Amino acid sequence: MGMGVAGSYLMARLKNDHEVIGYERMTEEKHDSICAWGSSKPIMDELCKKVGINFEDYVIHDGKNLYIDIYNQQKFEVKLKGLVTYDKIRIIHDMIKECEVHYGVTPKLEDLEKKFDLIIDATGFYRMYLPKPADDFFISTYEYKVEYENEVPMDDFYVKPFRGFTGYFWYFPLGKNIAYIGAGDYKKNHVKATNDFLKKYGGKIIKTVGRPIRLASPEMCEPFFHGKVVGVGESIGTIYSLLGEGIIPSMICVDIFIKNIGNNEKYRKEVLEYFAIYSKVLKFVRSKMKGEFSYLRQFMDLFSIYRYMKKNEDRFGMEIHLRDLIRISKA
Repeated sequence: MGMGVAGSYLMARLKNDHEVIGYERMTEEKHDSICAWGSSKPIMDELCKKVGINFEDYVIHDGKNLYIDIYNQQKFEVKLKGLVTYDKIRIIHDMIKECEVHYGVTPKLEDLEKKFDLIIDATGFYRMYLPKPADDFFISTYEYKVEYENEVPMDDFYVKPFRGFTGYFWYFPLGKNIAYIGAGDYKKNHVKATNDFLKKYGGKIIKTVGRPIRLASPEMCEPFFHGKVVGVGESIGTIYSLLGEGIIPSMICVDIFIKNIGNNEKYRKEVLEYFAIYSKVLKFVRSKMKGEFSYLRQFMDLFSIYRYMKKNEDRFGMEIHLRDLIRISKA
């Protein structure tokens, strides 16, 4: 249920060994992937090989630097090591092109339970087939796909955190003259920030997207399974809240599901173990958003986040330095 990154990757992983049918609420003509299309090439290479796809064929922009513009402070650069934008909707369609997928359909749960042994909820934020989490946490996002006639505003990735780190504005290049510009903000200034950038730099809007994104970590998103339904990806909280990024975590969640298919409790325990650091990350993000962050009290949590990200630089596609996290924490 749901043909985003998690659902399409799962279909491609399962199709050779199981009878799998996919459902997508959008029509085939309107089916799109709602995000800025950024991810880390080394890890995406590994994941896509599992379904016979050469990720390099889909890369649009190979990043060199991430420009971070902290409010009322100096800008600084983060050296990238694999962060790219890629044609996400084309890769999704190629993953499911040999699969049976029904578009423009949202079946009732009781009808699905009569037909199938297992129902996978990959509907992302909407979590349409699982009980709602008791302690959800999300922010609203807004984004334009913009085409520029002449010079583009930025030559590489650019983010500008809002005051208090309640969210951030982003600019992700998509080739020579196209980019995604957008923002997510706990205090709901995301639309204004996006429109202000558009007004300043111009450009033709090709597409407009607005949707909430779940930042709640997995332990907040239980139950992961209920009856015949099992959740994967954003539906069970696999978004790295510091960056608002969930492509690779959702695909890794799919791998964990496949490893434990048929054993829901083992799947649950492995998801909670693998994504345990996400709780500390969310604690940091929420404290910043609410103006409750204390550098002295929370330094050890911040240091744990640094060690995790430093150990997984390939996963994040950038060089990780403690000084950069401290700059953000003190902003």
